Formats: sequence, C-alpha cells, structure tokens
Amino acid sequence: MWSGVAGHMYRQDSFFDLTPWGQVGLAGISTVLFLATLLAAYGLYRGRGLWIRLPVALVLLWLFVWLSPQLYYTYYRMIIPDLPLQWVIWPPPGPQEALELLIFQGPQNLSAHSKGIMGWVLLAMSFVRLPTRKRS
Repeated sequence: MWSGVAGHMYRQDSFFDLTPWGQVGLAGISTVLFLATLLAAYGLYRGRGLWIRLPVALVLLWLFVWLSPQLYYTYYRMIIPDLPLQWVIWPPPGPQEALELLIFQGPQNLSAHSKGIMGWVLLAMSFVRLPTRKRS
C-alpha cells in the first residue's frame, strides 16, 4: 500500500477495506461532491464582497460536513447490500469540529483530511475576485 507517514496514518482507514472498484467509486463520488461544492461556492461568491464570501465558505463547509455522510452512506449501501437503511445525519456539527478539520486536528483519516482541504480551498476561493456577469 502506501509507505511512510501517510501509509501509517491511513492504514486503518475504511477506504482500504473496499474493493478496488469500490475505491474508484468512492473517489469518483468524492470528486463530484467536491466539484459541486466549489461550483456552489462560485455561484454564491460571484458579485459579493469578501465579508460575505468568507462566511459563505464556512457555511458551505459546515453544510458539507453535516449532510454529506448520508450521501456516502447511500453509496456504501449500494456496494455493501447488508447495511441497513438508516439516517446517518446527526445534529449539525459545532464550530469546533469545523475548526478541527481546518487545522487537521480532527480524526486522522482520509475523510477528515479531505474535508479540511476542501475548507481551505473554499476559504482561498473567497479571496479571489470573481468577475460579475455583464447585463445586456
């Protein structure tokens, strides 16, 4: 598998319990969700000032952290048919959990670190001045 620190850190990650096709599917879903979140950010940031874009970035991260587990669980149910039908969305995470993700002090797994990276990308995007649409 992986060697070095990353291999040791992620050795117990559930991603590696999946078949290779299951891993490809999970990576694909994660990529689609990541790009959809960035596209939503782009639409919400457009034409707004930094002081609006920054809180929007944090809200988008918070919503992703809160709601995405259900999407991932639905995928897991597709590839592991014995999983029961259930809601895995719990009460919304607090600000401390989002901060822990951003400073990589939360769980030491691929999911948490990917969420932290996405949070930083959303924050970085908020500093980029996006062009506004010209009305004709």
